[in-house]
Amino acid sequence: MEFLYEYGLFLAKAVTILLSVLAVITMVLMSAIKQKSDKGELSLTHVSEELTALKHDLKQELLTKKQFKAYEKQLKADEKAKEKQDEVKQATVFVIDFKGSIDANEVSSLREEITAILTIAEADDEVIVNVESGGGMVHGYGLAASQLDRLRQANIKFSVCIDKVAASGGYMMACVANKIYAAPFAIVGSIGVVAQLPNFHRLLQKHDIDYEQHTAGDFKRTLTLFGQNTQEGRDKFQQELEETHVLFKSFVGQYRPEMDIAKVATGEHWYGQQAIELGLIDAISTSDDVLLNLAKEHRVIKVKYQIKKKLSDKLAHGVSLSVSSIVNRLMEINRPS
Repeated sequence: MEFLYEYGLFLAKAVTILLSVLAVITMVLMSAIKQKSDKGELSLTHVSEELTALKHDLKQELLTKKQFKAYEKQLKADEKAKEKQDEVKQATVFVIDFKGSIDANEVSSLREEITAILTIAEADDEVIVNVESGGGMVHGYGLAASQLDRLRQANIKFSVCIDKVAASGGYMMACVANKIYAAPFAIVGSIGVVAQLPNFHRLLQKHDIDYEQHTAGDFKRTLTLFGQNTQEGRDKFQQELEETHVLFKSFVGQYRPEMDIAKVATGEHWYGQQAIELGLIDAISTSDDVLLNLAKEHRVIKVKYQIKKKLSDKLAHGVSLSVSSIVNRLMEINRPS
């Protein structure tokens, strides 16, 4: 019996040690997997090849056997002609999609996409950025616009396409482009600054709840949610908004000097058909038509960098997109019925 007791005790210790080692190994592996997933990955989609395959499938469905046979014969002849011209490099059009939320969190992926393009793009290549955003935080969209400016600094021609909305911070990004396309009813402009917040001071006072806020510096805080706001604080807050608006107008004017900035920087937004008359955009077109035309002479590749997010990040991003969607809808309240 004593032998069995000692053997059982030894076995329990061995199992405990084994489980502890396995737990440590599991934690190390999980940490490595987490670090790897946080890094994200870059994917390339050959849009030109997809369009060619689509055209081939449609021809096969719509043409007679004789017509399709003749089409394939001509296609092979064209491919042989291209092979003989291998020394002539076909220019590439890189495509980026930017669908921005209020905090412009998507700038993390944009940075990676721009960097990837800059490492490989040549003088004849172009970049198309599809922007969809109703704007948001100044610093977030300021950084997003600066990322696009890297293309201009590298002398790489790039255009922005607006299919739905590029307003406020979204337009701050768009104006950096060499050329701006917009769909006829895309929302453009809103060159202004807005800030609003509720104040619960009287509600707290009604229920005998004190709120204290201590600061060092006269304007460390101007307006507050829970304290009693002063006129001096309101004036300072308004002054800061005006200063931000001046910077916004100066930024837009730097890239589109021919535009009457005083006329368009009123905070209003316009549809594409109106925006072209005001100089906010350069041409009326959807992103689909722009890419189809470019694909005739260029190789078109979509670049996408995707960060694998945690569940909490996905939920936060979803809330941000929902709020952005509400803002965009509010901007469309005067659309035709």
